[in-house]
Amino acid sequence: MTSQNSDSTKTFDLASANKELLHENLEEALDQTRALDGILDDIDAGRKFSGDLVFAISGLNGLLNRIAVTDGYQVLGIISHRLDDYFSSIKDLPANVMADLRKFVEVLEDLLDSPETIPGDASEIVRMLPAKGGFDGNDIEVRSIEVMLVMLPGTATRFVERELQQCGYRVTRVSSVFEALPTIVRTKPDLVVISGVMQELNGIDLAIGLSAMPATRNVPIALITALGEDDSYLSLLPENVPVIHKGASFADDLFKALDDMFLI
Repeated sequence: MTSQNSDSTKTFDLASANKELLHENLEEALDQTRALDGILDDIDAGRKFSGDLVFAISGLNGLLNRIAVTDGYQVLGIISHRLDDYFSSIKDLPANVMADLRKFVEVLEDLLDSPETIPGDASEIVRMLPAKGGFDGNDIEVRSIEVMLVMLPGTATRFVERELQQCGYRVTRVSSVFEALPTIVRTKPDLVVISGVMQELNGIDLAIGLSAMPATRNVPIALITALGEDDSYLSLLPENVPVIHKGASFADDLFKALDDMFLI
C-alpha cells in the first residue's frame, strides 16, 4: 500500500511540476513578446540595430517551439514557424515589414495573455498573420488563400514559391513530411503543393495519405514532379490530385491545376 501511495505521489508531483513549468514558459514567452515590441519601437526611433531583432526573434521562436510540444499549445509552434519563415526572407526593415512584425507581436500577445483561450484549430489564426513577401513591386494584392509547399529547400522551391506569391497567394513552406501532416490538419490550407521527392516519405505517399484521411481528404492537393506523364508511378495518385510537371509545361500545368481547383 505504501509503495502504491508513493507511486501516486510521484506521478502527482511530476504533473504539478510540468504544469508549473508550462506556466513559467508561457509567462516568459509573453515577456519576450513584449520585449520584441519594445525593440521594434527602438528600431523605429533609431536606437537599436537590427541584430537585436534577430536575437529577440530567435529566442522567442525557440521558447514557443518548446511550449508547442505540450498538447493544446501546438498553435504556438505554427506561429513560430510562420514568423521564422517570414523573417528569414527579409533583407531590410521598411515600414511595411515593421508593420508585419508588429502584427505577429499583436497576435502572440493576445494568445499568451490568455493562454486558456489558445485554440487547437489554427486555420483562422494563420490567415490573420502577415503573408511572406518575395516579389518586387507593390501592385500585387495578397489574397486570403493559404498555400502550403511541402518541398525541400532549394532553387526549385524558391521558384515555385515566387510563382505562387505573384498570383497573390499566402505561401508557407514546410520541408518535412512529418511536420507537414499535423500542420495541414491544424491550419487547413486552401491548397497543398507536394514535391514528388522528399526525404522521409515519397511525396506520392503523402498525397495518398492526405486524400484518404477524413481530416484532410477535402484539402486540395497538387504534386510537383519531374516524372513523365506516362510514368506508371503516377498512376498511384488519387484521380483528384493534379500533376504539375517540372520543365517547359510547368506554367501551363500550374495554371490548369489552380483553375480546376477554383483558386484563380
